[in-house]
Amino acid sequence: MAPARTAPDLSYLLDHTSHVLRTRMAAALAEIGLTARMHCVLVHALQEERTQIQLAELGDMDKTTMVVTVDALEKAGLAERRPSSTDRRARIIAITEKGAEVAEQSQAIVDGVHQAALDALPDDEAEVLLRAMNRLVKEHLAAPAEVPQGVRRARQKS
Repeated sequence: MAPARTAPDLSYLLDHTSHVLRTRMAAALAEIGLTARMHCVLVHALQEERTQIQLAELGDMDKTTMVVTVDALEKAGLAERRPSSTDRRARIIAITEKGAEVAEQSQAIVDGVHQAALDALPDDEAEVLLRAMNRLVKEHLAAPAEVPQGVRRARQKS
């Protein structure tokens, strides 16, 4: 006999919607030959001069994943590793002109996927959802709890 629930299963609701949104994003970006990680690196590297380590932190990627992602961007002619203009020991990820054009295209795709999800709701519900999610992200769920074993993030199938 399973115990009775005393609260809605928020974990399931957030995990499921997040997973479906990520798969839709992956499918949409794949149409232009990008992954979500590649898009993330392109956009964040265009914002300001950033090292590979900084970009990995922003995209929540480990070092190996980041190297593979940047290698793919370089191979496609979208980015290149260059010496930093402020620290000659550091190398930054610079986005090529072609990469900037692709980033613009990929951002439109990402925005479209997000907007389609919001458009599935009546306007007032979409506004409430965004307000509530933003409040959780900034307040109660702003930082993960410290746990001895660590909690793995859900992985997206390749």
